[in-house]
Amino acid sequence: MSNFVDYVKIYCRSGKGGSGSAHFRREKYIPKGGPDGGDGGKGGSVYLRGNRNYWTLLHLKFERHITATSGASGSAGRSSGKDGEDRVIEVPCGTVAYDAETGEYLCDITADQQQTLLLAGGRGGLGNWNFKTATNQAPRFAQPGEPAQERTIILQLKLLADVGLVGFPNAGKSTLLSVVSAARPRIADYPFTTLEPNLGIVGYRDNRSFVMADIPGIIEGASRGKGLGLRFLRHIERNSLLLFMIPADSADIRKEYGILCKELTDYNPELPSKSRVLAITKSDMLDEELQEALSENLPGDLPTVFISSVTGHGIAELKDILWKELNRETFQEPERVVHRNLDLSALPDEEEEDQGHPLYHKL
Repeated sequence: MSNFVDYVKIYCRSGKGGSGSAHFRREKYIPKGGPDGGDGGKGGSVYLRGNRNYWTLLHLKFERHITATSGASGSAGRSSGKDGEDRVIEVPCGTVAYDAETGEYLCDITADQQQTLLLAGGRGGLGNWNFKTATNQAPRFAQPGEPAQERTIILQLKLLADVGLVGFPNAGKSTLLSVVSAARPRIADYPFTTLEPNLGIVGYRDNRSFVMADIPGIIEGASRGKGLGLRFLRHIERNSLLLFMIPADSADIRKEYGILCKELTDYNPELPSKSRVLAITKSDMLDEELQEALSENLPGDLPTVFISSVTGHGIAELKDILWKELNRETFQEPERVVHRNLDLSALPDEEEEDQGHPLYHKL
């Protein structure tokens, strides 16, 4: 079983408010004292909070119910009931919450210790001493507490990284990440070796660094849910820079680049605005003449570099280009993030989930 979980569905319920008390003061020498019923306590709320120490939703995989405690009822002597305890759901930065019934976007956790209220606890009811008036000096009623709120939510993790690797299966993405960072993703000579994203910190000159994400390969039709496309494509949304990787032995590099661009655009029209770099991998198979011939047919609207992760050819040049593009991105106006409601039709139904549907990790 994989330790990388980027999708969970959980049921949340806040605490209900405690009831107010309708008590009257009764003491030895005060047989008919006035109303002194206290207020009920507030029910506990449910919060979502970012935690930079988490990188997956694995810790929530088997905790399907998050329930806050209810407030206690009021008592005599105008004593208020105890407030219910809040529940805080710790999630990694980059987590988006949706309503599981409607697909409505709820919130986006992008920073450490960022906290958002999911469900508010019910307010406690007022005790009868609050309703004492000149004409009604002995109110025999109190206010009930507000009911609890409940909701089933979907949490989706979208990786936060500076550079995202985009390409078809077996394009050399994992090999590049293993060469430029200390990450050790699984590498083999067959497609879909990588079935979950991997992160690596790439060292640069003068002790500088940036984060690179190895995202599993995309196939044509991924934006319509073909293969595992929907699960992979959402991780690309958070990357500042997209590094397209196409092998030198491809039949048509320009055509493959066009297919990749189309899949990203169909999935999210905002993705074309991101900075891009094109790397031609496995270029150790090319001599200078073949490299010049391929260069004439490459897209001219983005920086291009020929690299070989095996021999190290072009790796230093690639780092220079990536660092330059990332710094250019830093000084631009911050990107406007557009959140859409979740398309529930793309999710597996309960029967498919019970059978181990591969599109998502089920709790």
